[in-house]
Amino acid sequence: MTPARPAERYRQNILAERESAALYDVLAGAEKDPRLAEIYSKMAGVERRHAEVWARHLRESGEAVPAYAPTLRLRLLGMLARRFGAGAVLPVVTAMERQAVHAYDGQPEAAAAGMPREERSHARVFRYLDTATRGGMSGAVMAQLEGRHRATGGNALRAAVLGASDGLTSNLSLVMGVAGAALAGRGILVTGLAGMLAGALSMAIGEWLSVQSARELFERQIGVERQELEEVPDEEREELALIYQAKGIDAQRAREMAESILAQDGSALDTLAREELGIDPNELGGSAIVAAATSFCLFAAGAVIPVLPFAFLSGLVAVAISLVLSVLGLFVIGLGITLTTGTPLLKAGGRQVVLGLAAALVTFALGKLVGGALG
Repeated sequence: MTPARPAERYRQNILAERESAALYDVLAGAEKDPRLAEIYSKMAGVERRHAEVWARHLRESGEAVPAYAPTLRLRLLGMLARRFGAGAVLPVVTAMERQAVHAYDGQPEAAAAGMPREERSHARVFRYLDTATRGGMSGAVMAQLEGRHRATGGNALRAAVLGASDGLTSNLSLVMGVAGAALAGRGILVTGLAGMLAGALSMAIGEWLSVQSARELFERQIGVERQELEEVPDEEREELALIYQAKGIDAQRAREMAESILAQDGSALDTLAREELGIDPNELGGSAIVAAATSFCLFAAGAVIPVLPFAFLSGLVAVAISLVLSVLGLFVIGLGITLTTGTPLLKAGGRQVVLGLAAALVTFALGKLVGGALG
């Protein structure tokens, strides 16, 4: 809650800005990559300028400027950064910056000095750095950013494998549970089909909501970027230059690139969205309908496997064939995991089979227990 007395608010603001400046100085000192160290130093300079604004307001109010002492959190973050590198504390700093975005809401003095825009800029830069570095921008990470060690197949195959795995494992467990309760073959078939449909619909709805929410968030972020591009182009130019520096481009070249891009009306917003927000304006995360349909089909493809034998057979024969088909399906899913992670085939397939059968055994035993008690 913002203090009612302006002087108290100024004091809290100046201490927060000095804390941020000190934190960025720590990151600059701990960072081995000189390009990133320069970015942190520039951010520290911005925070010191903010602190001086609040110090001036305090003096004009006839109040003394408070002394600053590093907090325990800053000392701990500094210790971790110096010991393990600046990248080790980037997730924490990114979360702090995300919270600081709204610190100046309802403070006219801050708005007049352009502080909210600069805080949003810092939050976006840190979000980019946290995503791009994951432990620093040297060595293998720099190579990954340059495209030499990028993984192939990635997200689409991983999503397919996980969707089929969820469907097969959950419906195998359901089928074995009702089989343990000694239901007739037709009852197991209906239950399995109902479980398949319910699970597939649930996955599809969840995927649609996830993708649609992401699209709406991206649209709002692009709208904010468009407004800032119109209102404060100089700040957007500086922010874009910082991002290019984080990618390894020298400061002068980064500024020239940023100026060139912002001079092109047609591509400026598109570039800013891609570089600052990591958003493709033409895709916005993809189609929610396609994502939902794909999720439905993948889950159903896995879930139908343990149900199929009960459409033609019953009793222990159907249960045995269901288990055999499920083991084969689980092993194939393990093959998919191997393609996405590089894990040895026997290890990935065997692990998938063991986990799936363990879940089925638990539900079968529970079905036996409940079925016997009801009987």
